[in-house]
Amino acid sequence: MWFQNILSPLRFMVHGRGLKTYSPLYVKKWFPDVDFIKQFEGVAIHPTEEIEKYYKVIYHSRVRPVERKLQNMWINFGPQHPAAHGVLRLILELDGETVVRADPHIGFLHRATEKLMENKHYTQNLPFVDRFDYVSTLANEQGFAVAVETLLNIEVPPRAKAIRVLCSELTRIANHLLNVSGTILDAGGITPFFWMCEEREKIYELCERLCGARVHCGYVRPGGVSQDIPIGFLDDVHEFCSKLGERCDETEDLATGSRLYYARTAGIGAVTAQEAIYHGFSGPMLRCTGVKWDLRIAFPYDGYDLYDFDVPVGTMGDSYDRHLLRLMELRQSLRIINQVIDTMPEGEIRTDDSKISLPLRAEMKMSMEALIHHFKLCSEGYTVPPGATYSAVECPKGELGFYMVADGTSKPYRVGIRSCSYNHLAGIAFMGKGLMLADISILIATIDIVFGDIDR
Repeated sequence: MWFQNILSPLRFMVHGRGLKTYSPLYVKKWFPDVDFIKQFEGVAIHPTEEIEKYYKVIYHSRVRPVERKLQNMWINFGPQHPAAHGVLRLILELDGETVVRADPHIGFLHRATEKLMENKHYTQNLPFVDRFDYVSTLANEQGFAVAVETLLNIEVPPRAKAIRVLCSELTRIANHLLNVSGTILDAGGITPFFWMCEEREKIYELCERLCGARVHCGYVRPGGVSQDIPIGFLDDVHEFCSKLGERCDETEDLATGSRLYYARTAGIGAVTAQEAIYHGFSGPMLRCTGVKWDLRIAFPYDGYDLYDFDVPVGTMGDSYDRHLLRLMELRQSLRIINQVIDTMPEGEIRTDDSKISLPLRAEMKMSMEALIHHFKLCSEGYTVPPGATYSAVECPKGELGFYMVADGTSKPYRVGIRSCSYNHLAGIAFMGKGLMLADISILIATIDIVFGDIDR
């Protein structure tokens, strides 16, 4: 052994006390004994089970020992993270600051809304629908009303359809204002968020004038709307729309043309058209890949075929494309609202079927039969003939579909909801791979998720 060669110049020497020790004849420094040196035999690496099992240790290093690798870090992005846009728990596997794997976890807001809707009659289900996507409530109500009207096989008056389109596009504007400004806020710009929150406050004031509620309106009913628009409402909407375009121009000057914002969003979360179709994307997440698919044109509902508007599409499918596309959709919604204001028809705001629509308040104060009728409809509801339907509308976040089965009673037998954001959230698993940790918040913002919709 190598230590025996070192110890060869050592000679035994007996001290006066009779102790036999090693005496260095040629070494002037102290050297440890043989037993101490034996524990350092072998290669200079901490042995593991894999080394002992699979690798033969050869001292001239023809077979190199296994080097240990650093283990990737696992972190929880949420559910308390402010950039998670809800109670999202995103488990990220990081190699340095690069995301190797992203695993979204949901279920922290689960309210069993579908099962609750099966135990309430159709009129009582309307508040549940408001709580799905609480950023765009009127569009949710429109989807629910279209599904129930399909089961009832009733036709909505033209004025009620026009009011629904007006409310739906106002909701689309409010949703895109929040998403565009929130994305800029996550990227580090705070000024457009104040601008657009001010515009959203104006929309909430319009909703309050329309039905008395700011967020959870309960305005769109099966068969029409709950009440007519107030006097001067269309003039105020027109004034709001005429000034909103300037706010969009200011935001585009500040953010869209900024090279810093472009660097934070371009190429982030890019998805191809094949991937988007395969994973069931819809709305802006699908159209940003170049697929021109909009339910307002493919399957028109509530008179959308009467209005002239364009469907913007993207080319790259990344976060910057989604930002541009939502701004373009916002301008197209202004275009639709101006057409609705110019062509608002006169007439009734609800169907004339008295078994479905509630009597007017003025009639209830004069007629006992109308009062009894109102009480019966609110307490027991109206019966829906047996049947099944899947009705979908184009919500601001994508396709919102209602699969409803009626069994001839006043309560739905089965309710299944195809939410907008559920499939998009699942796409984080492949869109977030390879991104930096700081880009995950941008990706979540441009996906535009709301957990009342996902965890319904």
